[in-house]
Amino acid sequence: MIAAVTMPSASRAELNLELKDGVIEPMPFAVPDFVAENGGAGEYASQIARVVAADLTGTGLFREIPKNAFISNVTNFNSPVQYADWKAINAQALIVGAVTMGSGGRLTVKFRLFDVFSGAPLGEGLQFGGTTKSWRRMAHKVADAAYSRITGEGPYFDSRVVFVSETGPKNARQKRLAIMDYDGANVQYLTDSRSIVLAPRFSPTGDRVLYTSYETGFPKIYVLDVATVGRRVLADQPGTMTFAPRFSPDGQTVVYSLSRGGNTDIYKMSVGGGNAVRLTSEPSIETAPSFSPDGKQIVFESDRSGNQQLYVMSANGGEARRISFGKGRYGTPVWSPRGDLVAFTKQNKGRFHIGVMRLDGSEERLLTASFLDEGPTWSPNGRVIMFMRETAGANGSSSLYSVDISGRNLQRVKTPGGASDPAWSPLLK
Repeated sequence: MIAAVTMPSASRAELNLELKDGVIEPMPFAVPDFVAENGGAGEYASQIARVVAADLTGTGLFREIPKNAFISNVTNFNSPVQYADWKAINAQALIVGAVTMGSGGRLTVKFRLFDVFSGAPLGEGLQFGGTTKSWRRMAHKVADAAYSRITGEGPYFDSRVVFVSETGPKNARQKRLAIMDYDGANVQYLTDSRSIVLAPRFSPTGDRVLYTSYETGFPKIYVLDVATVGRRVLADQPGTMTFAPRFSPDGQTVVYSLSRGGNTDIYKMSVGGGNAVRLTSEPSIETAPSFSPDGKQIVFESDRSGNQQLYVMSANGGEARRISFGKGRYGTPVWSPRGDLVAFTKQNKGRFHIGVMRLDGSEERLLTASFLDEGPTWSPNGRVIMFMRETAGANGSSSLYSVDISGRNLQRVKTPGGASDPAWSPLLK
């Protein structure tokens, strides 16, 4: 648990970074090492500042000014800011912080954000308290606050990603569920590698994960508690295969695919179990359902038109409308948290792409292209998409990548070995 306290500020600056689809010149910012205000805080002060800097730089929207360019430094959190010194090195934003070690291994992290050119604070200071084990989370919260104040967008650094960790050769790959911070730190394993696992998906509160396992020889959906790693089977119907599950926005319902007698349709069920409700009844393959943020609609993939395309229907089933009309095949649709876009995987002319489109199919934009890109998942603020990329050949491997929705800032996400099927959590509480 991390507690947050607001620190009053006398004035507010108007520093702002406008996000557009065109070329963006990264905003130069400075993050001096946070001030260690007592013994024991020193080992965390510089590490927290480095994580804050990495978070902001990693967006592609900010450029950190190196320490060797600093004219002055910050040795006291409450000292007046020497704006002229920071302006001289072209810093537009300045983040000043301090760390205190309390009793029982408790850390207090406080920070202020300044608009250098207007010479005033940007919003009020914030203070976070938590254990030493949560120092990275507090760093992410500092970066989230700075990011949101400057860009005007929601935060996303204080979040996690569940994924399939892969080891071994391509023809005998072992897979197990793992969870990590959004930036690849603090990896923990949730299952062993005795059976194939696929498509993990977070609940809206981030405390549970849906996934598909082949441990019985047939794909079945499980619900796993992240804290206890306890799990149970969901929608276990004899003679069927169940897969591709997702939670509804309120976390009470699971939508998934069920295959029986060679036909695959979309069903929904209470997360607590009970009777399944069939939502589609076409003689085709319907799969990869994803709820809209308001829970009223579902986007899914179907080959009812002859090849894979994207469709939208009511969350209660009924008539569906096709939204993808470009060349190639479309799959794995995921509704944006903002509600305005759908991300998807596209296959065309031997290449795979991650793309986005409007809900009416307009403004299709392909963000990536490679031998195999698939399985997009949205950051909590709808600004970044993470996905899996696999390299060709017998020795090919899978890795996680992220890209901005404008197609900028493609970068690999650090994982200990191969990785696939990422799913981004909501912001942590």
